[in-house]
Amino acid sequence: MSVKILTYHEHYNAMLADEDAKCLTKPYYQWCFPKYHKQKDDSKPCYTLIKRNDEHHKYFLELGYFVGLDWLEVNTSAIHVTSKINSDEQEIDIIGMLFSTLKHPEVSKEIKELFIVKWEQPTIEISQKQDILTPFLVVEFLGLLKQIVRKGLKKSYYKVVQNLQGTVKGKIQVSKTIKKNLVNNKQLYTYCSFDEFGINNKENRLLKKALQFVKRYLPSYSKITNRNDIQNLVNYINPAFAGVSDQIEMTEIKQTKTNVFYKEYEQALYLAKLILKRFGYNISNTIQEKVQSPPFWIDMSKLFELYVLGLLKDEFQNEVKFQFKDFGNELDYLLTKKDSEMVIDAKYKLRYLNGIHHSDIRQVSGYARLKKVYHALHKKQGDVIDCLIIHPDQNGLENLKEVNLKKTAIEKYYDIYKIGVKLPTI
Repeated sequence: MSVKILTYHEHYNAMLADEDAKCLTKPYYQWCFPKYHKQKDDSKPCYTLIKRNDEHHKYFLELGYFVGLDWLEVNTSAIHVTSKINSDEQEIDIIGMLFSTLKHPEVSKEIKELFIVKWEQPTIEISQKQDILTPFLVVEFLGLLKQIVRKGLKKSYYKVVQNLQGTVKGKIQVSKTIKKNLVNNKQLYTYCSFDEFGINNKENRLLKKALQFVKRYLPSYSKITNRNDIQNLVNYINPAFAGVSDQIEMTEIKQTKTNVFYKEYEQALYLAKLILKRFGYNISNTIQEKVQSPPFWIDMSKLFELYVLGLLKDEFQNEVKFQFKDFGNELDYLLTKKDSEMVIDAKYKLRYLNGIHHSDIRQVSGYARLKKVYHALHKKQGDVIDCLIIHPDQNGLENLKEVNLKKTAIEKYYDIYKIGVKLPTI
């Protein structure tokens, strides 16, 4: 049975094409992206599709700040949302945005909030070039492996079974010794199990297994983008895993452990499992021209927030506090640099190109009145704390190095400013 895939770009807010509407049978379609760090009822629609109750009975499609692939009606129709940033139909380089953020450790704990995959639903067949999910997972995974390699692979005790000649170590595997050695007249050999300390533990073996899948996938990745930074990253990571086996049973994957010192491992192991699951645990699936993709959604507003974090960190390093929290209030960023103190918010909205959003102004102004913010910035009551909104603008800045953050004031408000930053495009 053929599946009709409706392809539109994010921010689309208009009537559905008549040809696309023919496959629809319901008057209403919607799916909301759950925000993991917010309350359960705080979610935003990835798409809303409503049949108008008028003489034409056409469908109206409203898309949010998400890209992805999802069923409208299982095995019949699906919606595919691509990334577009302005009227010139420029496609955002999602992988480029993600890649630039992963050099900052703060990003690793935010990975789960960036996307959601509906593994329990049937897959949707798309072309390799339409596949956003796989390179997204791959880039996140490699970024975390880079952090792990810089720190050094985790060492721990792990169980080893060896067929030893003329010696015994640990616990003798009696049954295996009889079947493999004594029956075959190998009288001097004994199978033994014992603990060893090193990097060849099951956590590293799982990472190595996923890395092997990634390396096999790289030629397919090069068809999607001409970026060579992924290959450079693999070349950097690969030598560190030279002493690690990629042999691991699927039953062992569910039992991986992490500790506080190796905090990057938790997310890296999570992504390793997703990558193996993405390819159906079959390495030959990494080179298929047609891809069986599970439904998924990527939160572009969250990705933009992390992208801006990278730009701010590049210029201000540790003088930028990310997700500054105070009893239900969560600022995107707090700039603590002396004489440049600011409350900063990232808004993935095109409205700021020619206007503003007053509710955003009220929000960031409220953050700038928190006592905890005053204490963090060593301000006293009565001092005015500047506010800045950073938004996407393809004619804007590529970085924030030596930039006057107060260059563009928002009219009708005192001490509130905005800056547009350029997003990488394909």
